[in-house]
Amino acid sequence: MTDAVFRHPDRPVPKFRPFKAMHHFRKLVADKEDTEQVFHIFQCLPRMGLVDEAKAFVYSDFGKALRESEPYLPDLLDDHARLRAMPKGSVAHAYVDFMEREGLSAAGLVEEYDRFQRGRRYGDLIEWYINRLRDTHDLLHVLTGYGRDALGEQCVLAFTYGQNPAPGNIFIAYMGALNMTRTVRSDAPVFKAIGEAKRLGKACPRISEQSIASLLAEPLAQARKRLNITPAAFYGMAHDRLRARGIDPYDLLGKARTA
Repeated sequence: MTDAVFRHPDRPVPKFRPFKAMHHFRKLVADKEDTEQVFHIFQCLPRMGLVDEAKAFVYSDFGKALRESEPYLPDLLDDHARLRAMPKGSVAHAYVDFMEREGLSAAGLVEEYDRFQRGRRYGDLIEWYINRLRDTHDLLHVLTGYGRDALGEQCVLAFTYGQNPAPGNIFIAYMGALNMTRTVRSDAPVFKAIGEAKRLGKACPRISEQSIASLLAEPLAQARKRLNITPAAFYGMAHDRLRARGIDPYDLLGKARTA
């Protein structure tokens, strides 16, 4: 997409709408599988510096090279046969294991986003940049070690905020943590885990601005070291303390909530 315009003239100017964001957060709490609400929250709490950051990257030498050479990320990430052909112990193998275990696909996230967008596509370079932020979300789970439990998802959003400080990310992370502590009484260091995740994200180069094809081929341990991703101490501690109280971190709203 070397001939794409940077910003399509029909692309709307983002507006900051915190009260509407709270409305969508309540709907997300009522049904955590309703991921469309996440996109609404991001729309209501936009990252005002995103356009400048996107411009700096897409017109950099490395950004231009990626636009010419790297395939559409969902196609790359969902080609599990190709990823399995990469060396054992690679990021690719860990990613496929994670996606197959969780029943996820990169295309599935695109479908959810397209439903939210109601088919609106601009084909500009801002869209290319935003798509990379979207499409690397599940890869962040693999690189950081955060699971898909409630706290793990909040930590990934806090990590993402450390990389790209969109208010929507940190809003969901901390509001989700608050809801978690109100739902389940425990001494789990939930807010410390969120703060740690934010610091880890800030210390790591932006994953969305990496060559994802090259990253997938790297040994997982080597990739984490290169990217300065260290183990998340408070996340593991939170899980240990929840389990010590007979609470399953992956089922906080189940029977364990009364423990």
